[in-house]
Amino acid sequence: MSRYDFPTSPVAHPGAIVAGDNYRFTVLTDGLLRYEWAEDGKFEDRASTFAIRRKLAVPDYYVWDRGHILEIITKRFHVIYNKKEFSSEGLAVQLRGSITTRWCYGQNVETLGGTTRTLDMANGRIPVEPGVLSRDGFAVVEDSKTMLFESDGWVGPRRTGRRSDAYIFCYGHDYRDAMRAFYAVSGSQPLLPRWALGNWWSRYHPYSRREYLDLIDHFQRDNVPLAVAVLDMDWHKVRIPPTYGSGWTGYSWNRELFPDPVGFLEELHERDLRVTLNVHPADGIRAFEDQYDEVAKYLGLDPSKGTNINFDCTDRNFIDAYFDVVHHGHEAEGVDFWWVDWQQGNRSRVEGIDPLWVLNHFHFMDIGRSRQRPLILSRFAGPGSHRYQIGFSGDTFMTWDSLNFQPEFTATASNIGYGWWSHDIGGHMHGYKDDELTTRWVQLGCFSPILRLHSSNNIFNTREPWVYNKEACSVIEDTLRFRHRLIPYLYTMNARAASDDEPLIQPIYWDYPETEEAYLYPNQFRFGTELFVAPITRSRDSTTHLGSTKIWLPPLRFVDIFTGVVYDGDRELSLHRPLNGYPVLAAEGAIIPLDAASHPENGAPNPSSFEILLVVGADGSFELIEDNGTGTHVDDGGFGIVEVDGTESGTDNVRFSYTPISYKQSSGILRIGPTLPSDPSIPKNRDWIVRLVAHTPKDEVRCLFSGSKKSTAVQTTTNANGTVINIGSLPADQECVLELGSGPQLDIIDPASRCWPIIYDANMDYDQKEAIWYTITADQPVSTRVSRLQNMGIKQELLDALLELILADSRCC
Repeated sequence: MSRYDFPTSPVAHPGAIVAGDNYRFTVLTDGLLRYEWAEDGKFEDRASTFAIRRKLAVPDYYVWDRGHILEIITKRFHVIYNKKEFSSEGLAVQLRGSITTRWCYGQNVETLGGTTRTLDMANGRIPVEPGVLSRDGFAVVEDSKTMLFESDGWVGPRRTGRRSDAYIFCYGHDYRDAMRAFYAVSGSQPLLPRWALGNWWSRYHPYSRREYLDLIDHFQRDNVPLAVAVLDMDWHKVRIPPTYGSGWTGYSWNRELFPDPVGFLEELHERDLRVTLNVHPADGIRAFEDQYDEVAKYLGLDPSKGTNINFDCTDRNFIDAYFDVVHHGHEAEGVDFWWVDWQQGNRSRVEGIDPLWVLNHFHFMDIGRSRQRPLILSRFAGPGSHRYQIGFSGDTFMTWDSLNFQPEFTATASNIGYGWWSHDIGGHMHGYKDDELTTRWVQLGCFSPILRLHSSNNIFNTREPWVYNKEACSVIEDTLRFRHRLIPYLYTMNARAASDDEPLIQPIYWDYPETEEAYLYPNQFRFGTELFVAPITRSRDSTTHLGSTKIWLPPLRFVDIFTGVVYDGDRELSLHRPLNGYPVLAAEGAIIPLDAASHPENGAPNPSSFEILLVVGADGSFELIEDNGTGTHVDDGGFGIVEVDGTESGTDNVRFSYTPISYKQSSGILRIGPTLPSDPSIPKNRDWIVRLVAHTPKDEVRCLFSGSKKSTAVQTTTNANGTVINIGSLPADQECVLELGSGPQLDIIDPASRCWPIIYDANMDYDQKEAIWYTITADQPVSTRVSRLQNMGIKQELLDALLELILADSRCC
């Protein structure tokens, strides 16, 4: 594979095309229609940045040509067209089904939002570009001016005379079907290497070798794992002669800070870290660069003249030199992948060719040229950018407003297929110091696609946990540890995203499109198949010391995986948490696999032990997916090889191993394993722990192993949040059957015990505290106690925190 091996199928099946002299319609799916108008009657069949796969199975549709009127009908839409140049009077599409709205050509559609190129300088909410989902049931992707890909893998502009080239999504509220159509045409999300899901350290700061290694070693002494080491622009020369202009662009190591770059990179790899370098390519290759002479000769220039070699994304020879000389040289030294930090707009010397698109595409293709799984960190360039994996969202202000916008921003990005945002966790610049703000941002980072700590070069602005107060430091470190414990779950979701077109983070309305409340709380989101996250993005109350968030719970019974509090669903409510708490809920039947290590290792190795969180009350299943952990491809085609066509740089054969985990509610039986196929990266024996969240078994828990005829009792430990079952060591190729007893239910806990610490810690009048306590514990119906509390003049924040717990589980009433 090379950077020009870009498999596409841009020419649609002839059976999907309805065309005339100047118009062409392509029925890509029963809900996705491409419409084109060309003055010269010649239509575009090259792949675009958005549409790379137009050759799809032809859906059922009907054409009625009435001479001056053309109608195209599928089960989802009805097109009426007058065969003239497209206009609002001449082209209309009517939805069919439960939603019967009508769209006319040129009509603006208000979608549910997508994403945007950057959050640079954002201080809170900013506008985002459209997605492909809307409550009206329509969405349009305009593709008339985007860059194209030639058959030889190079890029090209559009020809003149093509006035319209667009795609209309007609899926009503079938949001998942709309997204499947999007991915079908634009390609799937690529599979990330496992280590990319761990903690990233990044800071805009002129580190020296010793300072950077000391920092990494400090994290290790504190048992806080890292996976990726990021070096911002000061890795290269920045103080250059004024005749060369800015030092923003650079490719030559700063030998004052890193006298032995190869040795430094080796030392980071020895600490089980992958390394990325930041590049700002805009100023090209100048004569002060170490690689200048070789690049000049590569391009047939005379190095002795010292002429600046300008960045030119439209020159294939320059792109070849850019990669073959400059970047491959650094990769040979030990650089694992690149942070492409393009900030100079979307114009080049060829109209329609966006430098960011060129950089994203060829960096991604090039870094995966051998057996390495492709990975880049770059910026969003428009629909189709999801094929280039991890997005760098830009330099936000460090404010609560910025934090408050980020969950919604991440969730709506999935509406344009963009599932792997990497934010500057903690914010980037300006703003103010607030230890609570940083802590809440790190907690959001734990439940974000990528957790990359980052900050500006302000000498007071940094992200080391130990620079914050004791409370914040403890929570940040615990959160970073938990992120690595989540990697088994995250990697499974990563594989699912690549194979099933299901982004890790999804807005709640994807599952509940007809429920108004699902649209009212845009900050809450699904985090994979099992978890529901409600971020806290406002500072805590001065009376209760609790942060809070308002949410809507779907019509299921949930439990907080950290507190064990059980919540009825199908309602709006406020959740309240101390700084060391974060609302992460799981519905009955949820199964969440974690690394059982309390202090996970650097990198992201396959665990030697697992902890399974199980929420009883409904059937559940989870197939844990692992690979060899190296981020490389496997080329053979034996048992266990799964083809993932998600990178758009060729079909990757990745050796997955699967561990099925299933739970049957009626019998109370949990089955784990076996793990197949075997792989040297997976320990032959692994310890297993099962944590029953908010459940205490009534009977003895027993376990049956493969080959055994009789089950044996296993050790259990009960705590305030549930029960821990220590199964012990289990051979990877064997199944374990855990018997919990028939029909187990979530525990019913007196809410008074949960209310006590809130009242105790509250800054308020002691006599009122006592009155509140006696009201909560009174032998009266819950409606009476709630009414009394509501009329006691209690501060609203405290009242809401107490009512959350008193009314959490109706079974307590």
